[in-house]
Amino acid sequence: MKRTDAFTRRTVLAGAAATLAAPAVVKAQARTLKIGSLLPRSGFFAQAGQSMHRGILAAPDLLKELGYNVEIVHIDTESNADVARTQAERAINDGCHVLTGAFDSGHTLAIAQVTEQRQVPFVVNVAAAPQITEQGYKFLVRNFQTGGQLVTNGLRLIKDVMDAKSIKFEKAVFLHANDTFGTAQRNAMDAIWPRVGLPIELVEKIAYDPRAQDLSVEVTKIRSINPDLVMCVTRASDAIKMVRDMVRQRFQPKAIISPGSPGFYDEEFYQALGPLADFVLFGLPWANPKSSVTQAFEKSFAKANPNNRFAVDSFNAGFAFEGLLIAADAFKRAGTTNGPQLMEAVKATNIADHVMIGGPITFDAKGQNPNIGSALVQNLKRVPTVVLPKDVALAEPVLPLPAWQGRS
Repeated sequence: MKRTDAFTRRTVLAGAAATLAAPAVVKAQARTLKIGSLLPRSGFFAQAGQSMHRGILAAPDLLKELGYNVEIVHIDTESNADVARTQAERAINDGCHVLTGAFDSGHTLAIAQVTEQRQVPFVVNVAAAPQITEQGYKFLVRNFQTGGQLVTNGLRLIKDVMDAKSIKFEKAVFLHANDTFGTAQRNAMDAIWPRVGLPIELVEKIAYDPRAQDLSVEVTKIRSINPDLVMCVTRASDAIKMVRDMVRQRFQPKAIISPGSPGFYDEEFYQALGPLADFVLFGLPWANPKSSVTQAFEKSFAKANPNNRFAVDSFNAGFAFEGLLIAADAFKRAGTTNGPQLMEAVKATNIADHVMIGGPITFDAKGQNPNIGSALVQNLKRVPTVVLPKDVALAEPVLPLPAWQGRS
């Protein structure tokens, strides 16, 4: 891959180099870091798992360009926590020095139990359940927001877009899946909503089964309340059901905004709904489109995945790449694959130049990265597009939600 003027290996490594100098003696055996990437590439979470896997496939060229020597082992958790636990054991037995993963919080907790027992570093790339960094794991760090952070930042962005567009929402409904992630987000909403000071009445919180055939009952209930704003925590398959039932019932809110969940940006969502996928909004940590590292990673992604769109995969792919970057950077500084020593280097991470919006990648005493930012993203012409904050935005937000009928 060719370097750009704005992006060089030296630039990206500068933030990490100041944190922990490499030891004077590097063990001869520690030439390559073997990383096990555990993701749900089949089963219920396959859409997201495959999206993250594409980021893993795009990583080797860029990591090599940055001077990192890694071997990546690709492991499918099959959307099953028990399989995730078994595969984590197998990966370590097969010589993996670090594990990354695992998208689903339940899978992540299962893997964490294994890595803690085996004293192998585990870099969590996507998983939001608060307990992941609240249970005292010593061999785990998380480069992702907690559910509470997702909701807090998502609600702040709702206030920002109301101000930016001079639009008022009087009533809101919160619709959420009843799975591990959705329930965690509901708990976060219960705790955070009273504190954020939004001038909106939150009328109802409605749980649904993401495996249901449709969401007609839930949408009927929402329609009877007639809120201006529908907030939701979804996956792609149930987000599709929600929009289809809203269209069928001719329910037209002023806005549909997810304060921190997947679904709206998945290729499955665009392919199933076409123009009906446009104009929904979601507040999430997102790839910084103006970052030189993001631009370099996008080139690697296009080469590795010529049939997929980086704009659609950038959330999952970006966090997947950063999980590998954290592990590789720690190994380069530590000069050893010894679990406890490598984990100390992981905890001392300080990477200033990276893909996702926010400050340097660092970890607090609990292993949480406190510096991850969020963006408000809107689907415009079936492309997830950053619309807030202004310093990284590529377009202006469109509100109120254009009518379902007549879209082309």
